[in-house]
Amino acid sequence: MSEVPETELPEQHNDPFRTRCAMLVSVLAMVLAIASLGGNNASKESMVNNILASNAYSFYQAKNIRQTEYKIAAADIEIQLAQDKASPAAKALLEKKLADYQKNIARYESEPETGEGKKELMAKAKEYEHERDHAMAQDPWFDYAEALLQIAIVLTSVAILTGARALFWVPCGLGILGILATINGFILLI
Repeated sequence: MSEVPETELPEQHNDPFRTRCAMLVSVLAMVLAIASLGGNNASKESMVNNILASNAYSFYQAKNIRQTEYKIAAADIEIQLAQDKASPAAKALLEKKLADYQKNIARYESEPETGEGKKELMAKAKEYEHERDHAMAQDPWFDYAEALLQIAIVLTSVAILTGARALFWVPCGLGILGILATINGFILLI
């Protein structure tokens, strides 16, 4: 009588149970790779859009500070003009300077041709925040999917090793949940 070493499994040709388990592991591993990719992309997208939103808000703040400086300077000129102590030449120069300042104030408020006015910057920042929030909503679903799929793969391996046919249905259920979580990670139905 020859003994089979403990490290080797006995050969079982065309065992449908093992074939089903192997196919299940293959499908679960494929979906796991997709979920992992989706999770990595969602994390990167979240980080990039957070940086872009922060940059847009910083640029908005810089524009706001410059605009406020022009508003203060324009108010000073208006006070000088109201005092009516300036000569006609000085008054003309102040009025020209006031018009330039007011043009800059308006340009800082909205500059559609360049997209760098405060109004446009705020819209960009809000869009980046929306994209970031969307990616952050996706990320946990991919995490859930990865965990469920990994557990399902391990339990399928246990079913193969032990030959416990009843154990096969537990990883099937977990695998279905993992697949649904992966799909939801992409389309966010829930």
